[in-house]
Amino acid sequence: MTKRQLKLGAVLTPTGGPGHPYSWLDPEIPGDASVDIDWYIRYARLAEQARFDLVFIVDSQFITPSSPPHYLNRLEPLTLLSALAVATEHIGLVGTLTTSFNQPFNVARRFGSLDLISKGRAGWNVVTSGDAGTAGNYSLDEHYDYATRYGRALEHVEVVKALWDSYEDDAFPRDKQARTFLDPSKLHTLDHRGDYFSVVGPLNLERSRQGQPVIFQAGDSEQGRDLGARIADGIFTHAPTFEAGVAFYTDIKTRAAAYGRDPEDIVVLPGASVTVGDTDADAREIERATQLADNDFGKSVEELGRPFGWHDFTQYDLDAPFPTSALQYAERSFYTQAKKITELAVERGLTLRQTVEALNAPKLSPFTGTAVTVADELQRWLDGRALDGINIHIGHPAQFQRFVDEVLPILRERGVVRADYEENTLRGNLGIPFAENRHTRASRDGIAPPPLPGALPASV
Repeated sequence: MTKRQLKLGAVLTPTGGPGHPYSWLDPEIPGDASVDIDWYIRYARLAEQARFDLVFIVDSQFITPSSPPHYLNRLEPLTLLSALAVATEHIGLVGTLTTSFNQPFNVARRFGSLDLISKGRAGWNVVTSGDAGTAGNYSLDEHYDYATRYGRALEHVEVVKALWDSYEDDAFPRDKQARTFLDPSKLHTLDHRGDYFSVVGPLNLERSRQGQPVIFQAGDSEQGRDLGARIADGIFTHAPTFEAGVAFYTDIKTRAAAYGRDPEDIVVLPGASVTVGDTDADAREIERATQLADNDFGKSVEELGRPFGWHDFTQYDLDAPFPTSALQYAERSFYTQAKKITELAVERGLTLRQTVEALNAPKLSPFTGTAVTVADELQRWLDGRALDGINIHIGHPAQFQRFVDEVLPILRERGVVRADYEENTLRGNLGIPFAENRHTRASRDGIAPPPLPGALPASV
């Protein structure tokens, strides 16, 4: 029996995210699925029945007519997850919220509320917003540069976590006979003044049964990896090969250890595309046909602009060399992704057309084949420390159903995935420790709570 068990996440982007402009044509996907709460409830419950750890709601707040269908019309994550919280019982509920365009107090209150509504199943995917155009929706002329984005993110998250500790776990005796609702000695004001935020506190919300919501982070840049290693309980990433997965996994765990953290307290969950067929060859054909059907060259030229700050690539000659000067427009956007695309084009001497074709070419997922093949590969990655779990994109419902019906029983029989939920919180099911209140810990250890990043001395 495998000692470590594979963690499972389901990514809900019903009408199709980046690179999938036509997945909404699937007859099993309603055209309005991205704003249909019944669709989300159905698949959250299906994932829960399959004993998944979490459902994950991605987000961004800037669109153009070239944005993928799901991005053009979708529900706000926290509102959506609150509805899912009362329609499910066990599965974790993880949503994306940016530190660039939100204030810590509001984030702490919203996720703290979701954590109480769900009885300890909330998770926050921390992002700094790569869509530079979002700044224009928040009264800014331009997006923050990378240093500012990640400096804000670190301070933002630590302030939120400190606000979640405003009340110690036994702050509310609620003793009706003694007419005592609150023990004021268990309430702590923050009084934070930092480089980016000034927050007095306290937060008017008690902690949940898991202590604090689980913190996730997704970012492949040096700054992103470093931030994740410092503050995240879970890491969302992309690993195209086993070797790449091992390299990323090792890097994150090493960085976490350097910050004094236990690497085993962080779970790494790359996104995965899974295709199951009657034979390995059949699965590869399904994978190829699906990707080609989801593709469109013209739309891909338009969507190529997203990592480059939505730069317009339709203005260039498709058969001229890739316009490397466009990289300058990515400096405050998805720069790491844009840089990789530019380097690919330069290294191979590609034209713009050839670059788009290379990006559009069917990608061979390592998790494609018969149910046994997929199960074997997932176990190999788990045992080889390339991941702790996977985030499966529910692209085409029939394939997700095959994974649930055919692959999971094999993994369950091997002890690689759970037979039932062992705990009643997201932290518990992920194997992440309870988040002890910092004031309770400091009082027990006879020390002061640690200062927050960017905090200024009280005399300043």
